[in-house]
Amino acid sequence: MGTVEDMTTLPYAPLARYAARLHADIGDRHHVASPLGAWLLLALAAPAATVADRAELADVLGVDGETAAATATALLDRPHPLVASASAVWHRPGTDTARLAGWWDGLPRATTTGPLPDQAGLDGWARGHTLGLVDRFPLTVSPRVLVALASALATRISWATPFDLVPGAALGPDPDAPDRPADGPGTHRTGDDPGTDRPADGPGRPAGGDAGRAGSAWAGRLTRALRTPEHGHRVWIASTGAAGEVAVHAAPAVERDGAGLVVLSVVADPTVPPADVLAAGYELAGAAVDGEPARRSLFDLPLGAGPLGTLREERVRTPARDGREERHHAVLPCWSARDEHDLTAAGLGFPAVARALGGLLGTEVGVEARQAAVAHYGRYGFEAAAVTGAFALVSLPPEGVRRTAELRFGHPYAVLAVATDQRDGTTGPWHGVPVFSAWVAAPREPEEADLADPPEPA
Repeated sequence: MGTVEDMTTLPYAPLARYAARLHADIGDRHHVASPLGAWLLLALAAPAATVADRAELADVLGVDGETAAATATALLDRPHPLVASASAVWHRPGTDTARLAGWWDGLPRATTTGPLPDQAGLDGWARGHTLGLVDRFPLTVSPRVLVALASALATRISWATPFDLVPGAALGPDPDAPDRPADGPGTHRTGDDPGTDRPADGPGRPAGGDAGRAGSAWAGRLTRALRTPEHGHRVWIASTGAAGEVAVHAAPAVERDGAGLVVLSVVADPTVPPADVLAAGYELAGAAVDGEPARRSLFDLPLGAGPLGTLREERVRTPARDGREERHHAVLPCWSARDEHDLTAAGLGFPAVARALGGLLGTEVGVEARQAAVAHYGRYGFEAAAVTGAFALVSLPPEGVRRTAELRFGHPYAVLAVATDQRDGTTGPWHGVPVFSAWVAAPREPEEADLADPPEPA
């Protein structure tokens, strides 16, 4: 755990830890998420926790609640020029807000507070704070909602230098790689292929392996792919603790007001579990915005095709002082994803948030928590957004057993018309007196008057 000063600028380790939990809960399917969006909500709620829940939230957040809250405040109160951000805490009208006042007073200045909007208002909030990318709030409002928390993050950027287009087959292995000349003078190419099993003698595998060369399913399915331009992008091979050797591509956005965004793509041997590749990405992310951390020299890697791409060598004239020149290129696909994620698993922290809010309100509460996320990655830019919502709900009654009887008057039966009389607040002489009685043995169809709609109340 770091100090407040450290955490307000460097939330790398706690966020990476939470991201590992969230992505593990989602699983290995194609998806996009914002661990930061969920982490921010937990951080906003953490100061509301009592002693009993503080330890659990600190474990989930990766840092104590006060430090996490200070980090969230630093991020939300100084928004990034390329990352739209918003947060809100709403309450059901009629809630005793005096119980929440102490917690509210410590929220970031940028956090909206007030009465809970209706569903249309929540959906409008989601659209308005995500550049229109998320068109509905991920939760449905109901009378059970006591307190609602929400965060929104969104970006829409253009690459400082766009990709080039190449045939989709470039995502797959080149069967002539050992014998063909390189693509250009001094080129040692490493092409990305996250879905292909490659021979074990190239980048990403030790020399001497005998794995067969298999074609990429993506290469056979896609007509076009993206290739890094000659300048403006960064590509390297890195050694990571989580996933071993990985190929890394970094594409920078056009900067605004001295702030930028770098989109990092990380591919490992396809046998490495997705969770480990994501962990490697988080391991590299903080340093990768400014450099090429854990970079491997191409001259330390075996020539040929491997799970990360193909490495070639040729004799060239080079200005390199030691006569050893390295060049990297990468080939990637365009991609899009749209998802919703349930965040109520115990390890994701939101049940503890509900208990914390219930403690403030003096009542037992349940929880609903979901995130809606979307992303598009293309030749000219990248856009992504996420809305995370959490509802503290009036608890459901305790579980028990219910019996339901449906009674049928399908044979002759008795009817009595009994007067009630409680005029002037006392029991009158007519109260409980049967006025008419009948034995029903001949039913009939409803008459026209019975079939008409009921009259409007007087």
